[in-house]
Amino acid sequence: MIVAANQGKPSRRLPAIRAFISCVGLALAGCSTALGPIGGPIETAPRGPIAAVPPGSEQPLGPESGAGAARVALILPLSAGGNAGAAAQSMKNAAELALAEFSNPNIQLIVKDDGGTPQGAQTAARAALQEGAEIVLGPLFSGSVAAAGQVTKSRNIPMIAFSTDTNVAAQGVYLLSFLPESDVDRIVRYAAANGKKSLVALLPDNAYGAVVEGQLQQAVSQIGSRIVSIEHYPSEQSKLAEPVRRATAAAKQADAVFIADAADMTTPLVQALARNGVSQPRIQFIGTGWGDDPKLFADPALTGAWFAAPDSAGYRSFAERYKSRFGQEPTRTASLAYDAVSLLAALVKTQGVARFSEAALTNPSGFSGIDGVFRFRPDGTCERSLAVMEMRGGGTRVISPAPRVFSNAAL
Repeated sequence: MIVAANQGKPSRRLPAIRAFISCVGLALAGCSTALGPIGGPIETAPRGPIAAVPPGSEQPLGPESGAGAARVALILPLSAGGNAGAAAQSMKNAAELALAEFSNPNIQLIVKDDGGTPQGAQTAARAALQEGAEIVLGPLFSGSVAAAGQVTKSRNIPMIAFSTDTNVAAQGVYLLSFLPESDVDRIVRYAAANGKKSLVALLPDNAYGAVVEGQLQQAVSQIGSRIVSIEHYPSEQSKLAEPVRRATAAAKQADAVFIADAADMTTPLVQALARNGVSQPRIQFIGTGWGDDPKLFADPALTGAWFAAPDSAGYRSFAERYKSRFGQEPTRTASLAYDAVSLLAALVKTQGVARFSEAALTNPSGFSGIDGVFRFRPDGTCERSLAVMEMRGGGTRVISPAPRVFSNAAL
């Protein structure tokens, strides 16, 4: 459930960004990830929790759901092909589930299909605002967010979108997504606190790698760690030998190797490093993009590796309720839509006419959803509280729990 994260009483992610992108089959600048409830009822309020209630009756599926006074648009690529369309349908279902589980939500959901294109998103946004939408949820892809945002900003209507591309975040355009910056910052800070302050980084030569590199350099400079070397590698596994050779040489001066990628590239990188004498426990492997991937957990070379992730208990509960209602597993992005609708339903219930104001949406205490504590920054990006996990015994264990409140009250 989503609850207010203030007063020290919030309740309780998704594989990292690249793992999500591969599952949706689109480029990095495209999409995002998930959030939502922990047990069924919802309690979201920036100024104190709302009493929990049991799940309510079924809500009808259709272009509009609910009969409340607050009109909320949901823009998704419902008619897009492949994984994009499947993710969109799952997110729509999750939005319906949120309405069904909230106690008397005073919301009417206006569902619009953008076809997965910027032009479609702009058309959908215009139509939604003409129908009285006070706030827009979605779109999913960065180009669509940018296009729809031109419409919403011209009317001073806020948007909570699901892209992972911070380039489209702005005042009034908030990203409810998992950003790689949060992963990098959490794991680098944890490593430094545990004596791992000299890093060799192996990063993919792509847009995701560029984002990670920027945040890595910023985080290291803030905490007094140092980067011994940053090595970039191409997407072809057959071309890893040279960047691994350079990383091996640099690792003689480091106590951690940072890798930011999914299993398909992390595994051959780690194995190549091991063949060159770079392995745990002599050097600590840390990274992002590892998420819930059994292929990585089963690799003995990664036993003891650390990475940042949300605690999965909240998502498992959400997935069970989703499956019970719809007869199938949700996509990992579905909880984003659930949390977005839950958040707005609670704001409608507690904030009156200021329900979707910037002050309400950017409450510095934040909120707690399916995947942990989060808050929107005034610049539109999303800050999340993550746990640190360790790979061990073919699975993972939490070695540093996700904080339940933000340490600083101001953004």
